[in-house]
Amino acid sequence: MFLLIVLLFCFTIFAFVVTNKGAGEVVSERGYKEYRLGDYSNWLQKRVGNGKNWRRIRSCLEDSKVCKSLSDDANVDFQAYIKKSLSPLQSGCCKPPTECNFTYVNATVWNTPATGTNSTNPDCATWTNQNLCFGCQSCKAGVLDNLKKDWKKVAILNIIFLIFLIVVYSIGCCAFRNNREDNAYPRWKGHP
Repeated sequence: MFLLIVLLFCFTIFAFVVTNKGAGEVVSERGYKEYRLGDYSNWLQKRVGNGKNWRRIRSCLEDSKVCKSLSDDANVDFQAYIKKSLSPLQSGCCKPPTECNFTYVNATVWNTPATGTNSTNPDCATWTNQNLCFGCQSCKAGVLDNLKKDWKKVAILNIIFLIFLIVVYSIGCCAFRNNREDNAYPRWKGHP
């Protein structure tokens, strides 16, 4: 039981440390945030940066049709689109980063500027209307933001469970000690 408490405590601390960094960046006059991979912990970056892991994650994202709800809104004009509240996955995987200055056609179709993009962001070159931004760093950051939120919830549940285990363990230790003392030093007990 003590080992379980120690392991749970270590995992909870690890979860908080790993998920402490990273948050979406508010974009001026937009209803959504944009996410950057470099804002998250190195440990998490390495997990999604690994080609084998990312291929599996990317496949799941494509199969889950995370961008489908955006493409259903194909007739939404640009002003209505930028006011939408996008999930981290939609913001990172379904549209090019704002700094690329692509021209909006609809939610999942954007045109590259005729003069090209002046941005140094590699996601500007990665974006295509067929594959969207599933290969982008911003998509990986969106996945990490979702992961971060889920791990925070798990860590909070772990703290509650940890407190419960410590209380049960303490009561068990006290009961064990009292039982041992009663057996070691038998007291006079009256007869009924």
